Amino acid sequence: MTSWRLTAQIDDIRVPLGEVLATGAPFAIATLVAVEGSAPRDPGAQMLITESDYWGFLSGGCIEADVARHAREALIEGRARRLRYGAGSPWIDIRLACGSGITVLVEPVKADDPAIATLLAAHAARQPLVWKSDGASRSTSPGEGPAFAWDGEAYARLYLPAFRLVLIGGDGTALAAARLAAAAGMEVVLVAPAGPDAPPFPGIAYHRSAPTRALGEIGIDRWTAVAVLSHDREDDEHALAAALMSEACYVGAIGARARLDARFAKLRGHGVSAAQIARLHAPIGLQGFGKAPREIALSLVAEVAQAFHAATAAARSAGESMSSTAPAASVSR
Repeated sequence: MTSWRLTAQIDDIRVPLGEVLATGAPFAIATLVAVEGSAPRDPGAQMLITESDYWGFLSGGCIEADVARHAREALIEGRARRLRYGAGSPWIDIRLACGSGITVLVEPVKADDPAIATLLAAHAARQPLVWKSDGASRSTSPGEGPAFAWDGEAYARLYLPAFRLVLIGGDGTALAAARLAAAAGMEVVLVAPAGPDAPPFPGIAYHRSAPTRALGEIGIDRWTAVAVLSHDREDDEHALAAALMSEACYVGAIGARARLDARFAKLRGHGVSAAQIARLHAPIGLQGFGKAPREIALSLVAEVAQAFHAATAAARSAGESMSSTAPAASVSR
């Protein structure tokens, strides 16, 4: 390795895909379609590869450069390749530390493929979509299904809306949480009523309106977490009520435990049911962290990530391969 692979940390190829399309560069998608034994990534993990760069990772750094090489050759040939690494692979010089065997499907994709436009449109609209491919042709269908399935010839992969974190507040904790969540790959929305005209840093959405109005403008769905970090009590309770009555996968609020009973009473007064109140994470964040802004931010981002993955666990656990054995061929052309 001659340079740091900073793009390896990108787990969602939809993020760089739009930028690649804008450049007009040809590209390929590599998908981990089967795993035998333990492995760093689950089936469905993907890489996006161009002639000069690649994003994502399929293993612990063992195979990515080789996958990218095959992808670039596949781009020249215009045909998909099926690659086998680890157990059952002819390439004894490429070893998997986990001792597993994995199969990767590499497929050149044309920029004008209708499936690509549909994928990016669904991503922008925050709509779930199922992508199907056999390496030569692709199709999409709206809605949800198993996280991943592979029948030995074709795969189906579920793309969910990006995980989004809405932060209400403008103090040091809110700013630290916004920066940390953005670095973790989350979509971040900062709500700071009457805050400065411009957002504190690029890469996040920003609302200066009242919290309840901002939540309505944002549109809270099942893939959104809401964290109230401000200290305007009345605005806080209205925002919490709106968030708890929404589909948000996580709702949390900063504040002392001693004030929880009074907070619950106010929420009931705003029409929030007991079941909805039970969803509230308060005090916010995982236990065991300090009270400095960055420590609270770290505990919050960890907690909301945990909640998001718990909410999508059913889809992930259903994503078993339709075939228990991978094709014997290491490379198919």
